[in-house]
Amino acid sequence: MGSLSIWHWAIVIIVVALLFGGSGKLSNLMGDAAKGVKAFKDGLKDDDSKNGPSGGASSLPRTEAEKEDLKN
Repeated sequence: MGSLSIWHWAIVIIVVALLFGGSGKLSNLMGDAAKGVKAFKDGLKDDDSKNGPSGGASSLPRTEAEKEDLKN
């Protein structure tokens, strides 16, 4: 593998600065994505800990079988 020219190093430095820059738009976007993933995981944990319908819209029957169970 040959040595890299100055242009290769300049491109590498620019890409690294964009990815890991302190106030860049990409770093803000990645931070927002990480917050979204964390909120999603917390939401899944909350759903597992519930022991029945919460009384909101999610407790409405969604299928015919659920409707039949409510009639009986």
